[in-house]
Amino acid sequence: MRSGDLPEPELQPGEVLVQIKAAALNRVDKWVRDGWPGLKLALPHVLGSDGAGVVTRAVAASPTLHPGDRVVVNTNLGCGTCEFCVAGRDNWCVNWHLIGETIPGTNAEYLAVPERQLLKIPEGFPFEQAAAAALVFQTAWHSLITRGQIQAGESVLIVGAGGGVNTAAIQIAKLAGCAVYVVGSDEKKLALAQSLGADVLIDRSQDDWGKKVYQLTHKRGVDVVVDNVGAATMMTSLRCARKGGRILTVGNTAGPKFELDNRYLFGKHLSLLGSTMSTRAEFATVMGLVFAGKLKPVIDSTFPLTDIRAAHERLEQGEVAGKIVLSV
Repeated sequence: MRSGDLPEPELQPGEVLVQIKAAALNRVDKWVRDGWPGLKLALPHVLGSDGAGVVTRAVAASPTLHPGDRVVVNTNLGCGTCEFCVAGRDNWCVNWHLIGETIPGTNAEYLAVPERQLLKIPEGFPFEQAAAAALVFQTAWHSLITRGQIQAGESVLIVGAGGGVNTAAIQIAKLAGCAVYVVGSDEKKLALAQSLGADVLIDRSQDDWGKKVYQLTHKRGVDVVVDNVGAATMMTSLRCARKGGRILTVGNTAGPKFELDNRYLFGKHLSLLGSTMSTRAEFATVMGLVFAGKLKPVIDSTFPLTDIRAAHERLEQGEVAGKIVLSV
């Protein structure tokens, strides 16, 4: 991975120039770097979906943002004009982009971004925490609260204890008043899950986690399963859900394609619910909870931008607990 000099971004109408102070890595950074069929990028491409920094200038005077304002970037970029964006569902946009995936991202000193994608950060709130929270908390919030409609008193099983979205999901489910079950791969990650509010810890290296959930719930199953792993775990997740339960997914870290035994879906009256990112209104809501200290991003480690190669190497090791942050 190479770094180098690029010209300062040119602003388009409605855009603001942000001096990035902190950025954070996501699995999508690796996938973009590796490439996939159909992905066509203008090179050199700047990675990075998460970022926070300071407004430096805008094309026209802004009624809400001014030079010096501290802001966090909402990476979920809708066009603003299609039927879904007009209806406030910008994460359904027909011309949707993820900053850093198909357009230049935050792993640079400056980012040109539409003003509507920026949210002010309170004075004193660390740039690193804002950057680490932005993508994963909006993703988990839309999945659990909007799509999953979780309710106080329900049981929620989260498959995976260490990733950014899952550490956010644990906290959101707990804040909503749910009993939180977590499946983890080792004691360290399960200890992290417990510190975030998980009620029941299941070590998959020691137990058949599908049977364990069945036993712990007295053969009932859980109300909601959060499965962002995909191919390796989805069938077990279906077994863990109670009759009428919901399976939530926002990703597929273990692979996107898998066989599905449809008998579990119709026989148990299950709902399989997909979700991507959140609306801008939901982003403001969940980040407000982060700023208030009710939700807290987990930071695994911090690297200077000049050591981005080492940061990516750590990301690929698979032992990350929370988010890797770049200090710019």
